[in-house]
Amino acid sequence: ERHRPRSVCDVLMSLERVWRCDVYRAGDGVHAAWLQRRSPGQGAVKTLLRRINPKHPALVRLDESLFWQRGARRVIANSHMVKNEIVEFYGYDASNIEVIYNGVPIGEFTGARASREAVRDQLRIPASSLVVLFAGTGWERKGLETAIKAVESCKADVQLLVAGRGPANQYQSRCVRHLGEVSEIAPLYGAADLFLLPTIYDPFSNACLEALAAGLPVITTTANGFSEIIENESHGSIVDVGDVAAIAGAIDRWRDPVRRDEAAARNRQLATAFDIAVNVSRTLDVLLQVAASARSTSG
Repeated sequence: ERHRPRSVCDVLMSLERVWRCDVYRAGDGVHAAWLQRRSPGQGAVKTLLRRINPKHPALVRLDESLFWQRGARRVIANSHMVKNEIVEFYGYDASNIEVIYNGVPIGEFTGARASREAVRDQLRIPASSLVVLFAGTGWERKGLETAIKAVESCKADVQLLVAGRGPANQYQSRCVRHLGEVSEIAPLYGAADLFLLPTIYDPFSNACLEALAAGLPVITTTANGFSEIIENESHGSIVDVGDVAAIAGAIDRWRDPVRRDEAAARNRQLATAFDIAVNVSRTLDVLLQVAASARSTSG
């Protein structure tokens, strides 16, 4: 307790892994869970490099300090997937974990389709092409290699737009266009027909939520906490990690423009429940509860 600055704050909250705090928002999930999911697809060299990389044991120790050694009084998880992992790996009391899904400024994405034709013209995308958008950094974890294989297996004209920072030279294909880092992503959601994120591990993808708000069907995996809020084949498609055939089948399913238009209205409506204001309000509720508990204990 002497390490906590009680003289300047009632509640110490951290959004990053630290040794100790009152409330920890586990936005990056459980590092040991990520390592476990990552290992099966790794070659011998990569596995060895991972084991000797000091970053990984350091992050695991920080998780241990927060969950195992009870360095956090309360935890905010951004999906039930993450909550279950915290309990499974560290035996943390589930009653002290609050699930608060991520939020984004929904209004910035709901009108994205208005710029569709202009952006497609700028990118010289043929009207007949089905455009699948992949966005984010950390391409290995987010499954870009799987996305490329799935799009390559599609028989019709499908273009995969990749937005974000990464080693583009390692992810080349006839059907891929690398756009690099994009300052405004909303117009790309408007230009795309589908959003694809076949992630190996994602506590809750904000990009998927943004795409949902833009009305796009979202294809993602069971390893994405975001998949908890959508209904399979209604708001998009949920597939197993690494299942190239299932992803290709999902792309084919959402090729139908009528089906996509029907999903767009459902997706925009669903997204309204995940505005950033909702996230902030629920987070403040947790902080006030912890503050009240601390005052009653000290009193």
